Amino acid sequence: MENNSRPKWSTKLAFILSAIGSAVGLGNIWRFPYIMGEGGGAVFLITYLILIFLICTIPLIAEIVIGKTMQKDNVGSYHAISKNFRIFGWSNVITTIFIMGFYFVVCGWIIDYFFKALVNYKMADCAQYFTSLTSDIFYAPMLGIVFTIACAFFIFQGLNKGVEAVNKFMVPALGVIMVLLAGYALTLPNSIAGIEFMFKPDFSKFNGHMVLTALGQALFTLSIGMGAMLIYGSYLPKEEKIGKNLFSIVIFDVIFALLAGVLIFCSVFSFGMQPEVGPSLVFITLPKIFAQMPCGYFVAALFFLLLFFAAFTSAISMLEVVVATFVERFNITRKHATVLTSIIVVVLVTLASLSLGAIPSLKLFGKNFFDLFDYTTSNIMLPLNSAIACLVAGWCVVPKLDNLFQYKFLHKIVLFMMRFILPIILISLIFIGN
Repeated sequence: MENNSRPKWSTKLAFILSAIGSAVGLGNIWRFPYIMGEGGGAVFLITYLILIFLICTIPLIAEIVIGKTMQKDNVGSYHAISKNFRIFGWSNVITTIFIMGFYFVVCGWIIDYFFKALVNYKMADCAQYFTSLTSDIFYAPMLGIVFTIACAFFIFQGLNKGVEAVNKFMVPALGVIMVLLAGYALTLPNSIAGIEFMFKPDFSKFNGHMVLTALGQALFTLSIGMGAMLIYGSYLPKEEKIGKNLFSIVIFDVIFALLAGVLIFCSVFSFGMQPEVGPSLVFITLPKIFAQMPCGYFVAALFFLLLFFAAFTSAISMLEVVVATFVERFNITRKHATVLTSIIVVVLVTLASLSLGAIPSLKLFGKNFFDLFDYTTSNIMLPLNSAIACLVAGWCVVPKLDNLFQYKFLHKIVLFMMRFILPIILISLIFIGN
């Protein structure tokens, strides 16, 4: 029986925009370009596109179907299928909490860079500035905490007045800004070199580690394996068809990633920079480029506003995963759940931020907390949780449905992929890459 007391999306468009907002985040604009740069450009892009269309759409379907069918939070959905599956729901929640631990740190940096661009702050040495920012013992953690509080404010408002309202405004604005900036980048001198880097493959750079990285990136950008799509699916009516919705989510996620690549790589090659510079690409290399551009500070402000919108819409979905779980599992109000979640995130954000430089001895298993949260979730927990979602949906949920897709043959293909192909691929790639 459908839970009538559960909040619902006001319209189908509200769900699509929110799901796109969850999928399109820093993974597309900050993480995708530097990982693609390290992965060799076009060969990584080809691998990524194959994985996202042929592989990652299946766990996306699995998560949405579980949530839509069970009409509960992550833990409640898995428990409704079998009391032995509760741990799988908690795994999603814990993964999301740890992702927020490093993700919100980066979001704090974006706030700083946006306001610096607004006041035409001149960074004489971008690398030195970034190092001083990330190693600041008070300012850097505080930025992440401010971002957490801003997200919590909208989660506090509920699904329709909070989550929907944010995505209805920010996702269209995100698209407009991205198109404008990518178009501008194409007009820069030697921008063709960036296009060649993106679309002219060097297959000698293909290897198992790159495949795992591309898989982790695809899962990360689609918000799969953290329960965000499950919780968003649980706010859909049971009778809602999901085929076209899924197509929209994946297509827009890929478009945003490609536009981000065009923007960044055309800019990088136009000014003679290197694309293989890692996570600092956005925070060191691009500011150097913006400083040399005509109207560079305006472009910089627009770019970091773009990053902020992308980060915020994804962060909202992450917080919603945990808050919804706490509300339903612990029978507390949404306001109390939001406060509790925010406190947990603030602790992890502070640990991750301080471990980057202010207190370098803050390490576990030889990694600082920022890198530990990033590596463990992206390379292990996301593919593992996705494999579990496929198995549970494929064996316990989808066989009982007759309205998953309009065409029966597509239903059978997806069911076979969920049961056999995807779990093997996802688990195997964890071991191959590690």
